[in-house]
Amino acid sequence: MSGQHTICGIDLGSRSVKIALMEYKPEEEGLEILRLESLDTIRFYREYGRKQGDKLSVNFEALGLPAVDHLVSTGYGRNTLELAGGEAIPELKAHVLGAIYQTGLKDFTLVDLGGQDSKIIQVQKGRMVDFLTNDKCAASSGRYLENMATILDLTLEELGEYTDAPVELNSTCAVFGESELIGKIVEGFPLTELAAGVNTTIVKRILPLLRSFRGEIIVFTGGVAHNLAVGKLLERGSGRKIVIPQEPQYNGAIGCCVYANQS
Repeated sequence: MSGQHTICGIDLGSRSVKIALMEYKPEEEGLEILRLESLDTIRFYREYGRKQGDKLSVNFEALGLPAVDHLVSTGYGRNTLELAGGEAIPELKAHVLGAIYQTGLKDFTLVDLGGQDSKIIQVQKGRMVDFLTNDKCAASSGRYLENMATILDLTLEELGEYTDAPVELNSTCAVFGESELIGKIVEGFPLTELAAGVNTTIVKRILPLLRSFRGEIIVFTGGVAHNLAVGKLLERGSGRKIVIPQEPQYNGAIGCCVYANQS
């Protein structure tokens, strides 16, 4: 694709739909982010999307989005729907392209912890060479953190402040984990240690999965990357450098735009 053009990338996530609007400027030989927006997934489908045959028709005018030259989407797990007037790409490809664009790196391990799933992708020389995904359990995802933060009466930002003296939480299920956390509250553990325990539990579930992935750098994306404590604990536990892109939650949507620009 040559000449100045506008691209819309949409990441149809399990909990939220992320939209990236980007523009390619030939004189600068690069993409510029014009707008980023996140909407609750159920609200997005209810108010802006309609299935037409095997494609999804989106009311971009109602979303306040301008006409674009290229539209690319990706989606959560097997729920990828091709958008009418656009094309769909695999979510792993979208996330790799987004991470390369945002960090400038070509060799890294991508750890993406989203609303309801997790992905680990090995990238060498700018290409995906191995991956591991989990969308069966919400235990190492944003949903787990949201539930636990609610029980502790903390915002997600407040939850991300605690790393020290973590209470040991052993449940590997997000639902049973809530009962376990309530039990620890009843036992009288302080809030700081309970919050640190929640953050540590997320990392404990990721670290064993990282053993088969080599490299010195982890690019950490997804909504969970906004939790600063998880990032610190992941760096400490893995012994690797953690790089968090400027827009970790929009990485997949940005990757869709990068793909469109390259095609």
